[in-house]
Amino acid sequence: MTQQLTETAKKPRPRNPKLVINADELVHIEALIEGAMQRNPALADRLMDEIGRARIVPAAKMPTNVVSIGSTVVYRDETTGQEKSVTLVYPEDADISRQKVSIMTPIGVALLGLATGAVFYWDTRDDKRRLLTVISVEQPTT
Repeated sequence: MTQQLTETAKKPRPRNPKLVINADELVHIEALIEGAMQRNPALADRLMDEIGRARIVPAAKMPTNVVSIGSTVVYRDETTGQEKSVTLVYPEDADISRQKVSIMTPIGVALLGLATGAVFYWDTRDDKRRLLTVISVEQPTT
């Protein structure tokens, strides 16, 4: 039995990647969560969990390689090898035909706060689990 416990302990458990969130965006995101509690409680809970484990930083200290509102992200689906580029936006600015993905979608929640190189699991709308890798993050020019 000791050998079995040792072997189990040696298996690395998947860990959630570290998250960083811009303090200037937090109030708007929290308001979106509150509004989504009735319409989509599972998504609202997931976003709340992500915020709860994130490091909140002032806008001036936000790393440029971290996904925030307005960031354009290239990520790869490790199952298919397909790369996709999207811009993370608030729901009112979402337009999938222009690759503008709302933060209030499963992929939007999954991408928020991730840094280049992060690998994470994402559950699709049809309950399939995918492993995704953030390839690059580009911030909007202001």
